Amino acid sequence: MTVLPGTIEDSVKWFAENPHPDVLFLDIQLNDGNSFLFIEQANPQSMIVFTTAYDEYAVQAFTVNSVDYLLKPIHKDRLVNAIRKCERLLSLHENSLSKLLDLEQLLRTIAEKKEKQFRTRFLISVPKHFYTIQVTEIAYFYSEDKVTFAVTRDGKSHIIDFPLNKLEEQLDGKQFHRVNRQFILSVDSILDIQPYFNGKAIIKVRPSYDGVIQISREKVPALKLWLDEPYI
Repeated sequence: MTVLPGTIEDSVKWFAENPHPDVLFLDIQLNDGNSFLFIEQANPQSMIVFTTAYDEYAVQAFTVNSVDYLLKPIHKDRLVNAIRKCERLLSLHENSLSKLLDLEQLLRTIAEKKEKQFRTRFLISVPKHFYTIQVTEIAYFYSEDKVTFAVTRDGKSHIIDFPLNKLEEQLDGKQFHRVNRQFILSVDSILDIQPYFNGKAIIKVRPSYDGVIQISREKVPALKLWLDEPYI
């Protein structure tokens, strides 16, 4: 409980410098005017319970969204009822705030998911025609002589008009992983990982690749962590 100064000027200053209380018991008559002037100047974000010996301000009191209006001498039962009313309203406010925060989190999650839309297919251009392939059909991507290829699960290679850096941004990181400068592999394409010298590793894939897919010692832990992800 905090007892505020008895003047409008000092009370307005206090509200400007301090967090507003949950409940404000406010006498109608202050030392330098009535409390309605204080409310107008301070704009308290508190539930207000008026305490006064004057009943002629009751209607005006409720125009400023007061919770109760207690006439002096204040009976204990009336005071208890006013406090309980404030408690109920505070509880409702906290529940509403909690629901609002939950809703904001939900909207934020939905917005993030919308922002993270991943590519689902590619348009492939060849002489005299073009066609599409679904990302789910692709086993891995690789770059060779500045040309990017997508290898589908049936073993066919398709030229893609994107460098690996761009592809990495457009692909779902749960399904595809950049293992080195030359390869992006899907999780289902990895058959085997064999230790190599100096902590490096050799990756075997399906469909098979004629060359060697090597991953550096520094990148092996990240690859293992990605493969062990339970929600892929």
